[in-house]
Amino acid sequence: MKENNIILTKSENFTVRIVNLYIILYFSKNERVMSRQLLKSGTSIGANINEAVCGISKNDFLAKMYIAFKECNESLYWLRLLFKTEFINEREYNSIIKDCSEIKNILSSITKTTSDS
Repeated sequence: MKENNIILTKSENFTVRIVNLYIILYFSKNERVMSRQLLKSGTSIGANINEAVCGISKNDFLAKMYIAFKECNESLYWLRLLFKTEFINEREYNSIIKDCSEIKNILSSITKTTSDS
């Protein structure tokens, strides 16, 4: 995987958004539980993608990408809950859920392509 690959850039940008959202939720909205869970899953996506890039084998690469995919799916769950409990508004939700869904779709494609090769 090339260092300038789109999934690396998108996941890093998403991580920055998650950290910034966590700061707002924690300090401004006094939300402690869901924001912490989102911080964990949301930052794990990019970390696992970066680990995959340095994987020692195809199986190692694939395992890390699957973990990133699962963490992305978990992040979607926490984002939905934050929206439904009105900690984030519809505009914020639509913006960040779009990014997360796009990353999930790319990861799905990567895992399927890698599994088939």
